[in-house]
Amino acid sequence: METERLEEAQENGLVRIEVLDRDDHMHHLEIPPDIGLNVMEACKANELPILGTCGGMALCGSCHVYVLSDHHLSNKSDEEEEMLDKLYTSKDNSRLCCQIRVDDRINGLRIKLAPE
Repeated sequence: METERLEEAQENGLVRIEVLDRDDHMHHLEIPPDIGLNVMEACKANELPILGTCGGMALCGSCHVYVLSDHHLSNKSDEEEEMLDKLYTSKDNSRLCCQIRVDDRINGLRIKLAPE
């Protein structure tokens, strides 16, 4: 069933992202890949509880997520690594979702919002 949803989203020219919120509710986002959003902006546009205080500059850590799927994301920048090192809830699969661009390569991405 999930494979069908991914294929349908891709056929419609959309990228599908699954977001597990802090109350363990799953949200299914479908985003056009060509509008230049990052995952934080897509989450905020779908009214998920992500602050993004620094506006996507990797300076605040308020968009911290855990990557649950096996996607090969872009490498973490030095700024992102530095910020994640400061977060007490950081894990090996931690990312700042402001640093993940929405494009076809992340279709099917599954993330969980980290604790505030």
